[in-house]
Amino acid sequence: MTKMYTMGGNTIPMKFSISSKLSLAWSAWFQGSRMSRDAAFRNCVIECCDTSGTPLFCVLPDATFSTTRMVQLHVKRGDESQFLFSTSVDVPLETLTQQVTAIYNARLKVDRLCSEFPELVDHGVTLPPNMQGLTDEQIVDLKLKDEWEERCVPSGGPEFNKDEIGRRNGHAPNQKMKEVLRNTMEEAKALISKKQVVAGVCVTMETVKEALDQLRGGVMIVYPMGLPPHDPIRMEMEDQEDLSGTQASLQVIPVAEAQLWWAAKEMQRGKKLQDYIGKNDKTKIVVKIQKRGQGAPAREPVVTEEQQKQMMMHLYKRQQELKMLDEVEDDSHLHSEWSDRQALKRQFPGPQQHQVGSQEEMTTPPRDTDGRQ
Repeated sequence: MTKMYTMGGNTIPMKFSISSKLSLAWSAWFQGSRMSRDAAFRNCVIECCDTSGTPLFCVLPDATFSTTRMVQLHVKRGDESQFLFSTSVDVPLETLTQQVTAIYNARLKVDRLCSEFPELVDHGVTLPPNMQGLTDEQIVDLKLKDEWEERCVPSGGPEFNKDEIGRRNGHAPNQKMKEVLRNTMEEAKALISKKQVVAGVCVTMETVKEALDQLRGGVMIVYPMGLPPHDPIRMEMEDQEDLSGTQASLQVIPVAEAQLWWAAKEMQRGKKLQDYIGKNDKTKIVVKIQKRGQGAPAREPVVTEEQQKQMMMHLYKRQQELKMLDEVEDDSHLHSEWSDRQALKRQFPGPQQHQVGSQEEMTTPPRDTDGRQ
């Protein structure tokens, strides 16, 4: 349905489609308090809400329509939750697979960077590959020299802390710069944390890029001259990392080899998402990502891990109660008066005794007061 609305002297047709059972509350706000009314209207946004204040859709001055209802994907790798991702039902699975895989691999990059930050904080930048693992005497005998030691000096001066492994030069930042790196690392890890799944926060590629930018900014603050080209942190930031032969290489999934599975079905790239889940745009599904050729992933368990823990606790408690009952062998209470089932019966005469007594009274003649019949 199309209606004409006039605000600020401008008449604009706006389209909306919504059930008549809902009462609509239209609100408009303007950007900039000193702008003229006509100019402000060009920047206004009209929002359609239900009675609870939940936004249903927005109508812009150019009569465009955008919905806020999206399909929510709970992405997992195996049985481990990774992140939440929102999309639409009509998205091609080729595009969806690329988006999910890009976010998954970018989160792994942030994790690898955060794993290197503690070493950078404690022992400074990495030594050249030909000097790593050598003792000071061997470096002197071989006449090796770190050309980047004098260039890559942390802000505020270094504090020497020898690396026992011999991987870094030992010129660590001072305490103030260490706090900068630690805080930056914690903020970046919080953005892509798996706890966001419990909180219901969706992760986008912009979120992961923000985490990478924070890490990059923290390094630039502490090391204004940059890191050596052979440092793994710099190589990760420049997408030049070499993961061959490492455990991290097994976790990375190339975009061309990525597959999405839902309900024990492989989601073919030539189709759309609505071909599998229908056209309901308020759906939340669990999607598993893995490499091509690894077969179907394991099905989702019938009960959650928390429910299984509660069931095991209840079973253990019940077993302990039964065990305690089996250990109790004292049955002396069975010989007590209060446990005798025949006690009440012995206290009262039965119906047969009443009947016999009444017959004797009827057959026996009455006696006189002196005892004669």
